[in-house]
Amino acid sequence: MQIGYFTERPYRWLPEEEILKHRAFFGISNRFFDREKAADDYNYYIDEYCFAEELGFDALALNEHHGNPICMGAVVNVEAAVLAHRTKRARLVLIGNPLPVIKHPLRLAEELAEIDLISRGRLVTGWVRGAGSEQFFNNANPAYNRELFNEAHDFIVQAWTRPGPWRYEGKHFHYRHVNPWARPYQKPHPPMWIPGTLSPETVQWCAEHRYPYIALGTPLAPTCDLWDFYADEAARLGYQAGPENFGYMIATAVAETEEKAQEVAKGFVYGGGQNAFSGPEFTSPPGYNSKAAIRIMAKQQASAWLGLTGEKVKQQMHGESGEIDFDEIRRKLHAALVRAEQNLQVIVGTPQSVVPKLKKILTILRTGIFIILSIQGPIGNEERRTSMRLFAHEVIPELKAHARQIGLFDPFERSPGSVPLAVGVKRAPVVDRTALSA
Repeated sequence: MQIGYFTERPYRWLPEEEILKHRAFFGISNRFFDREKAADDYNYYIDEYCFAEELGFDALALNEHHGNPICMGAVVNVEAAVLAHRTKRARLVLIGNPLPVIKHPLRLAEELAEIDLISRGRLVTGWVRGAGSEQFFNNANPAYNRELFNEAHDFIVQAWTRPGPWRYEGKHFHYRHVNPWARPYQKPHPPMWIPGTLSPETVQWCAEHRYPYIALGTPLAPTCDLWDFYADEAARLGYQAGPENFGYMIATAVAETEEKAQEVAKGFVYGGGQNAFSGPEFTSPPGYNSKAAIRIMAKQQASAWLGLTGEKVKQQMHGESGEIDFDEIRRKLHAALVRAEQNLQVIVGTPQSVVPKLKKILTILRTGIFIILSIQGPIGNEERRTSMRLFAHEVIPELKAHARQIGLFDPFERSPGSVPLAVGVKRAPVVDRTALSA
């Protein structure tokens, strides 16, 4: 099993009341940006990823968001290029490049090939459609988001594998001369892992391409439903899906005592946490989501990663306004954190207390890829590194042993889509619903 480390690299110097007044992170004025503190943090986060490799994490996961202080990684390939040289062993997992808003897939193909070459084949590419707010920030038409995603993906794979020069004339992209000199170190190209929340279209696309799908902290029951959907599609396509086809990311905070762990875990709901990524009006612009995805999100009582729930949409429609009671908001946020812990969507505690919870998740979801989301909010460097160290030294060995015991293969041990399944043969289960119901 591959165990990865991930942090959003949050800007840690934004007053919480500014976020609460704004009701979201996206759209807060950059007049609150402090260049000296940001420079310190950018360098710290690079060092933190190097520390994760030293501790023994298998993968270093990076993402990008735009115009949003919840994540300072606005150009993920810059950080990946630095880490390609600074690190030596861990895989560099991008989750990922927002294909529809970058608008220049040939340039992206060149950048990623250089990163793969510098790292000598440690790059794992990941494509994303980009959050709804990314469409606003990059002036991209959300109605063409999935078309742009599909065409950019197909073009990049061709640019990496088809000898040039050649001409490309697509629906959205046009190039007179395609002949990138630098091609990836890995052949035929770097592996691809696709992150997502609850979009059935993305899951189906992953199954068709035999790419691992990485669920970003989604509730366990809907995640099981998506796994089954993926496996059904895989069976239709003639292969048996397995742990190598699935990954899961979970917010995790570990400390020497339960009290200290609960204190640092408050960073996950600072300013509203991931649920306040952006307002509903930016999260789901017209045309961005399919009708099926909207129906799924409307039923969610808690956010599926980027802040959109049926309740928040209703609040927006009714124009909720008035004076803000900051104490009441913080009380609700703490109550939400407690519920998330009870539902195993946030894992908090000492190494001894978090191991059984994480084993339960692995038993239910049977993933070959497991990534922890490190502490969010204005938490200090010492607390962040303590959580990393305790997880690496005391939790990872337990999870690796459990993965071996229940047969969780990762994508490097068994290639996704490599287990054939004859037509008419019933597929094997990919989740443990008995453990889920318990």
